[in-house]
Amino acid sequence: MADECFRHPRLAALYDVLDTDRGDLVPYLRMADEFGARSVLDIGCGTGAFALLLADRGLEVVGVDPAGASLDVARARTGADRVRWIEGDAASLPALRVDLATMTANVAQAITDRRSWQGTLRGAHEALRPGGHLVFETRDPARRAWREWTREHTHRVTEVPGAGTVESWCRLLDVSGPLVTFRWTYVFGADGEVLTSDSTLRFRERDEVAADLVEQGYRVRDVRGAPDREGREFVFVARRPGEDGR
Repeated sequence: MADECFRHPRLAALYDVLDTDRGDLVPYLRMADEFGARSVLDIGCGTGAFALLLADRGLEVVGVDPAGASLDVARARTGADRVRWIEGDAASLPALRVDLATMTANVAQAITDRRSWQGTLRGAHEALRPGGHLVFETRDPARRAWREWTREHTHRVTEVPGAGTVESWCRLLDVSGPLVTFRWTYVFGADGEVLTSDSTLRFRERDEVAADLVEQGYRVRDVRGAPDREGREFVFVARRPGEDGR
Protein backbone atom coordinates (compact mmCIF):
# COMPACT_ATOMS: atom_id res chain seq x y z
CA MET A 1 0.00 0.00 0.00
CA ALA A 2 1.23 3.49 -0.87
CA ASP A 3 2.13 5.93 1.91
CA GLU A 4 -0.38 8.58 2.98
CA CYS A 5 1.61 11.35 1.28
CA PHE A 6 0.81 9.69 -2.05
CA ARG A 7 -2.71 8.40 -1.26
CA HIS A 8 -4.23 11.48 0.39
CA PRO A 9 -5.49 13.95 -2.27
CA ARG A 10 -4.38 17.03 -0.34
CA LEU A 11 -0.88 15.66 0.18
CA ALA A 12 -0.53 14.25 -3.33
CA ALA A 13 -1.30 17.72 -4.70
CA LEU A 14 1.66 19.07 -2.69
CA TYR A 15 4.28 16.63 -3.94
CA ASP A 16 5.54 18.55 -6.96
CA VAL A 17 5.39 21.88 -5.14
CA LEU A 18 7.55 20.65 -2.26
CA ASP A 19 9.97 18.73 -4.52
CA THR A 20 10.69 21.15 -7.34
CA ASP A 21 14.32 20.13 -7.99
CA ARG A 22 14.13 16.93 -10.05
CA GLY A 23 17.69 16.94 -11.26
CA ASP A 24 17.79 13.31 -10.10
CA LEU A 25 15.76 12.40 -13.20
CA VAL A 26 18.33 13.70 -15.70
CA PRO A 27 20.61 10.60 -15.49
CA TYR A 28 17.60 8.39 -16.24
CA LEU A 29 16.80 10.44 -19.34
CA ARG A 30 20.41 10.05 -20.44
CA MET A 31 20.26 6.29 -19.90
CA ALA A 32 17.09 6.08 -21.98
CA ASP A 33 19.15 7.66 -24.77
CA GLU A 34 22.18 5.46 -24.01
CA PHE A 35 20.15 2.27 -24.38
CA GLY A 36 18.20 3.50 -27.38
CA ALA A 37 14.90 3.04 -25.58
CA ARG A 38 11.74 3.76 -27.51
CA SER A 39 9.35 2.48 -24.84
CA VAL A 40 9.60 2.81 -21.05
CA LEU A 41 7.79 1.38 -18.03
CA ASP A 42 7.97 3.88 -15.15
CA ILE A 43 7.35 1.84 -11.98
CA GLY A 44 6.13 3.97 -9.09
CA CYS A 45 5.47 6.88 -11.42
CA GLY A 46 3.74 8.94 -8.73
CA THR A 47 2.54 12.31 -10.04
CA GLY A 48 4.10 11.62 -13.43
CA ALA A 49 7.11 13.93 -13.59
CA PHE A 50 9.50 11.42 -15.19
CA ALA A 51 6.86 9.76 -17.38
CA LEU A 52 5.96 13.12 -18.91
CA LEU A 53 9.60 14.05 -19.50
CA LEU A 54 9.95 10.81 -21.46
CA ALA A 55 6.73 11.43 -23.38
CA ASP A 56 7.97 14.92 -24.27
CA ARG A 57 10.86 13.18 -26.04
CA GLY A 58 8.47 11.11 -28.11
CA LEU A 59 8.86 7.84 -26.21
CA GLU A 60 6.01 5.42 -25.59
CA VAL A 61 5.48 5.45 -21.82
CA VAL A 62 3.53 3.37 -19.32
CA GLY A 63 3.34 4.73 -15.76
CA VAL A 64 2.22 2.42 -12.96
CA ASP A 65 1.57 3.38 -9.34
CA PRO A 66 -0.62 2.02 -6.51
CA ALA A 67 -1.64 5.52 -5.30
CA GLY A 68 -4.80 6.70 -7.02
CA ALA A 69 -4.49 10.26 -5.69
CA SER A 70 -1.01 10.64 -7.20
CA LEU A 71 -2.25 9.27 -10.53
CA ASP A 72 -5.10 11.79 -10.45
CA VAL A 73 -2.48 14.55 -10.26
CA ALA A 74 -0.52 12.92 -13.09
CA ARG A 75 -3.57 12.61 -15.34
CA ALA A 76 -4.37 16.31 -14.87
CA ARG A 77 -0.94 17.48 -16.07
CA THR A 78 -0.30 18.91 -19.50
CA GLY A 79 0.49 16.15 -21.97
CA ALA A 80 -0.84 13.39 -19.71
CA ASP A 81 -2.82 11.87 -22.58
CA ARG A 82 0.47 10.73 -24.12
CA VAL A 83 1.13 8.34 -21.23
CA ARG A 84 -0.70 5.13 -20.38
CA TRP A 85 -1.44 5.30 -16.65
CA ILE A 86 -2.10 2.13 -14.65
CA GLU A 87 -3.18 2.02 -11.00
CA GLY A 88 -1.46 -0.98 -9.48
CA ASP A 89 2.02 -2.42 -9.14
CA ALA A 90 4.64 -4.10 -11.29
CA ALA A 91 3.68 -7.55 -10.04
CA SER A 92 0.25 -7.38 -11.70
CA LEU A 93 0.84 -5.64 -15.03
CA PRO A 94 -0.97 -6.38 -18.27
CA ALA A 95 1.11 -7.81 -21.11
CA LEU A 96 3.80 -5.30 -22.09
CA ARG A 97 7.00 -5.28 -24.11
CA VAL A 98 9.21 -2.29 -23.28
CA ASP A 99 12.86 -1.41 -23.85
CA LEU A 100 13.48 0.10 -20.42
CA ALA A 101 11.92 -0.17 -16.94
CA THR A 102 12.78 2.37 -14.24
CA MET A 103 12.31 2.97 -10.52
CA THR A 104 13.41 6.49 -9.65
CA ALA A 105 13.85 8.19 -6.26
CA ASN A 106 12.71 6.04 -3.29
CA VAL A 107 10.57 3.60 -5.26
CA ALA A 108 12.83 0.54 -4.95
CA GLN A 109 13.46 1.11 -1.24
CA ALA A 110 9.77 1.66 -0.50
CA ILE A 111 9.14 -1.98 -1.48
CA THR A 112 10.17 -3.37 1.87
CA ASP A 113 9.01 -7.00 2.09
CA ARG A 114 10.81 -9.70 0.15
CA ARG A 115 7.79 -11.16 -1.62
CA SER A 116 6.72 -7.80 -3.03
CA TRP A 117 10.30 -7.00 -4.03
CA GLN A 118 10.65 -10.31 -5.85
CA GLY A 119 7.29 -9.73 -7.52
CA THR A 120 8.35 -6.27 -8.68
CA LEU A 121 11.61 -7.52 -10.18
CA ARG A 122 9.82 -10.43 -11.81
CA GLY A 123 7.06 -8.18 -13.18
CA ALA A 124 9.58 -5.77 -14.66
CA HIS A 125 11.50 -8.70 -16.18
CA GLU A 126 8.33 -9.98 -17.85
CA ALA A 127 7.52 -6.50 -19.19
CA LEU A 128 10.97 -6.05 -20.76
CA ARG A 129 11.75 -7.24 -24.25
CA PRO A 130 14.76 -9.59 -24.46
CA GLY A 131 17.81 -7.34 -24.20
CA GLY A 132 15.88 -4.61 -22.38
CA HIS A 133 17.13 -2.88 -19.22
CA LEU A 134 15.93 -2.26 -15.70
CA VAL A 135 17.44 0.80 -13.97
CA PHE A 136 16.86 1.91 -10.39
CA GLU A 137 18.60 3.54 -7.45
CA THR A 138 18.96 2.62 -3.80
CA ARG A 139 20.86 4.40 -1.04
CA ASP A 140 24.11 2.98 0.29
CA PRO A 141 23.31 1.85 3.86
CA ALA A 142 26.84 2.73 4.96
CA ARG A 143 26.07 6.44 4.52
CA ARG A 144 23.21 6.28 7.07
CA ALA A 145 21.13 8.94 5.33
CA TRP A 146 18.48 8.75 8.04
CA ARG A 147 20.70 10.65 10.47
CA GLU A 148 19.53 13.87 8.79
CA TRP A 149 15.83 12.99 8.81
CA THR A 150 15.15 15.39 11.66
CA ARG A 151 13.10 18.55 12.10
CA GLU A 152 16.32 20.54 12.34
CA HIS A 153 17.44 19.44 8.87
CA THR A 154 14.08 19.30 7.09
CA HIS A 155 11.79 22.02 8.49
CA ARG A 156 10.46 24.45 5.90
CA VAL A 157 7.51 26.73 5.21
CA THR A 158 6.35 26.79 1.60
CA GLU A 159 3.92 29.13 -0.12
CA VAL A 160 1.66 26.92 -2.20
CA PRO A 161 -0.32 28.62 -4.99
CA GLY A 162 -4.02 28.41 -4.22
CA ALA A 163 -3.46 26.74 -0.86
CA GLY A 164 -1.53 29.24 1.26
CA THR A 165 1.44 28.31 3.44
CA VAL A 166 2.35 24.72 4.27
CA GLU A 167 4.76 23.97 7.08
CA SER A 168 6.49 20.58 6.84
CA TRP A 169 9.18 18.57 8.58
CA CYS A 170 10.46 15.02 8.97
CA ARG A 171 11.12 12.99 12.13
CA LEU A 172 12.92 9.67 12.38
CA LEU A 173 10.77 7.08 14.16
CA ASP A 174 12.69 3.82 14.11
CA VAL A 175 15.73 2.03 12.74
CA SER A 176 15.37 -1.76 12.84
CA GLY A 177 18.12 -3.42 10.87
CA PRO A 178 17.64 -2.54 7.20
CA LEU A 179 14.22 -0.94 7.82
CA VAL A 180 14.04 2.78 8.56
CA THR A 181 10.72 4.41 9.47
CA PHE A 182 10.08 8.16 9.50
CA ARG A 183 7.15 10.57 9.64
CA TRP A 184 6.44 13.71 7.65
CA THR A 185 4.13 16.29 9.23
CA TYR A 186 2.26 18.92 7.22
CA VAL A 187 0.48 21.93 8.70
CA PHE A 188 -1.82 23.88 6.38
CA GLY A 189 -1.89 27.58 7.22
CA ALA A 190 -5.19 28.19 5.43
CA ASP A 191 -7.27 26.12 7.86
CA GLY A 192 -4.83 24.70 10.42
CA GLU A 193 -5.28 21.09 9.33
CA VAL A 194 -2.41 18.82 10.36
CA LEU A 195 -1.71 15.70 8.28
CA THR A 196 1.02 13.12 8.80
CA SER A 197 2.49 10.42 6.60
CA ASP A 198 4.62 7.53 7.87
CA SER A 199 7.05 5.80 5.52
CA THR A 200 9.42 2.85 5.78
CA LEU A 201 12.38 2.31 3.47
CA ARG A 202 14.56 -0.78 3.17
CA PHE A 203 18.30 -0.15 2.91
CA ARG A 204 19.71 -3.07 0.91
CA GLU A 205 23.39 -3.86 0.58
CA ARG A 206 24.90 -3.78 -2.88
CA ASP A 207 25.58 -7.52 -2.99
CA GLU A 208 22.06 -8.27 -1.76
CA VAL A 209 20.48 -6.29 -4.60
CA ALA A 210 22.75 -7.90 -7.18
CA ALA A 211 21.83 -11.38 -5.91
CA ASP A 212 18.11 -10.55 -6.05
CA LEU A 213 18.45 -9.42 -9.66
CA VAL A 214 20.31 -12.56 -10.70
CA GLU A 215 17.71 -14.70 -8.94
CA GLN A 216 14.99 -13.13 -11.11
CA GLY A 217 16.86 -13.75 -14.34
CA TYR A 218 18.74 -10.48 -14.89
CA ARG A 219 22.35 -9.86 -15.77
CA VAL A 220 23.81 -7.02 -13.70
CA ARG A 221 25.44 -4.87 -16.32
CA ASP A 222 26.68 -2.02 -14.14
CA VAL A 223 26.41 -0.35 -10.73
CA ARG A 224 26.88 3.39 -11.02
CA GLY A 225 26.86 6.36 -8.71
CA ALA A 226 24.13 8.99 -8.73
CA PRO A 227 25.68 12.13 -10.30
CA ASP A 228 23.65 14.43 -8.05
CA ARG A 229 24.39 12.41 -4.88
CA GLU A 230 27.88 11.11 -5.53
CA GLY A 231 28.97 8.35 -3.18
CA ARG A 232 25.58 8.07 -1.49
CA GLU A 233 23.61 5.81 -3.81
CA PHE A 234 23.90 2.75 -6.01
CA VAL A 235 22.33 3.00 -9.46
CA PHE A 236 21.77 -0.52 -10.76
CA VAL A 237 21.70 -1.24 -14.47
CA ALA A 238 20.38 -4.75 -15.09
CA ARG A 239 19.60 -6.44 -18.38
CA ARG A 240 17.12 -9.10 -19.38
CA PRO A 241 19.21 -11.50 -21.47
CA GLY A 242 18.55 -11.49 -25.18
CA GLU A 243 17.04 -14.37 -27.09
CA ASP A 244 20.54 -15.74 -27.60
CA GLY A 245 20.92 -15.95 -23.81
CA ARG A 246 23.47 -13.15 -23.60
